[in-house]
Amino acid sequence: MHLNHPANVAVIGRGYVGLGTAGLLAHIGHTVTGIDIDEEKIAMLRQGHVPIHEPGLDDLLASQVERLTWTTDYSAVRDADVIFICVGTPPGLDGTPDLQYVVSAAASIARHLNSHSQIIVNKSTVPIGTGDYVQRLLEDHTPSFDPSRHFVVSNPEFLREGTALGDSLYPDRIVLGGQPQALDLMTQLYAPLIDQSFTAPTVAPRPEWFTRPAVVKTSLQSAEMIKYAANAFLALKISFANEISGLCERVGADIEEVAAGIGMDQRIGQRFLQAGLGWGGSCFGKDTQGLISAGREHQYDMPILQAAIDVNYRQRRVVIDKLLRHLKTVKGKRVSILGMAFKPNTDDLRDAPTHDLIVQLNRLGASVTAHDPIAMNRAAREWSHLSYTPAATVEEAFERADAIILATEWDEYINLDWNTLLATTRRPLVIDARNIIRRPINAQVEQVGRDAPRGERRRADVERS
Repeated sequence: MHLNHPANVAVIGRGYVGLGTAGLLAHIGHTVTGIDIDEEKIAMLRQGHVPIHEPGLDDLLASQVERLTWTTDYSAVRDADVIFICVGTPPGLDGTPDLQYVVSAAASIARHLNSHSQIIVNKSTVPIGTGDYVQRLLEDHTPSFDPSRHFVVSNPEFLREGTALGDSLYPDRIVLGGQPQALDLMTQLYAPLIDQSFTAPTVAPRPEWFTRPAVVKTSLQSAEMIKYAANAFLALKISFANEISGLCERVGADIEEVAAGIGMDQRIGQRFLQAGLGWGGSCFGKDTQGLISAGREHQYDMPILQAAIDVNYRQRRVVIDKLLRHLKTVKGKRVSILGMAFKPNTDDLRDAPTHDLIVQLNRLGASVTAHDPIAMNRAAREWSHLSYTPAATVEEAFERADAIILATEWDEYINLDWNTLLATTRRPLVIDARNIIRRPINAQVEQVGRDAPRGERRRADVERS
């Protein structure tokens, strides 16, 4: 069994995963149709406007206009060899992922499946067992369903917002779960990516050290579990660093020196050991809670994962406590927050720590001002329920502020002329919740898990033999 080259591919969903998948597959040579029921967003894409902020994505999509089309019509599925489901799975009230968009997409796909071999790929992050569930939906709603021609595959994504292009084009691994013949077809689809035979786009050059990704072939259930377990483990590393940072403050240790020391152990690694406000976004919290919910469904407690979530949200209160330690009360005071997106290089506000900071400051009676280089317009739409004053410029955020909270480590904030801006504040107090201030400034500075820079400070010396 062989796949057409180039293949006809349909991608359902126009979020971070859907747009990234469509752009990737078009760039490596396939003909791609992007499908979404949101007519406004599809109209934007047809006009060349990308509805999300992701560095380089607009240029990549613009370079593939001959291979990439956009529609709201699911009938495009008929001619597709491979159909990717890339829709959202937001958490429900009990933490269980809401599969309504996956179910809707699968039902819409089922009505248009053809008589030739077709692969339906779950790329959305879904609970373990969803692949089998989608298979049943297709069997029930496809008039000509044939299990020897219609296959369901799990192919979870591991991209990070802000670096999505590089993560997609040069991945650590490609995980494929399903029947062997379907996985062989998926390997053919991804051959240019696996062999790295495509021309690297100028917006995401190939790293000199990169060779090719590993290909992991598993069952449907194992592929689904790999995605959840990977995100939960990364969330656990961040929460571990944050929990250690609290003790570092009390005993006089420096979390960055500690993290550097333990991260040199190859069994641990350096990444995701940064202390600060904790994680945000659409993945870590949702996927960790999703695993806990799966355990609960099977009467299996997962206390380590629950502790990771508890520590993460405790960090947001730690920042408020640091603020109150200096101001005693924030009632009537102006507190300015730098950074609204949950991480730099994205406008994504989902589970952003700044949201919770604003909520807590509102309850304490503070007057909140907030600034972000990219996410201001999105916040105006999605955070209309919050009480804060948007700052048109970073200079405006500093003016007459009683305190500054640095919540997102944007390069724009790292490179600020801090002393000039601090001179315009009412009180030079900075809560650096991302530990980005590396040299002394004219302010009282609080960081997480370490003393703020005060003149020349010792760095951890490392001798290598």
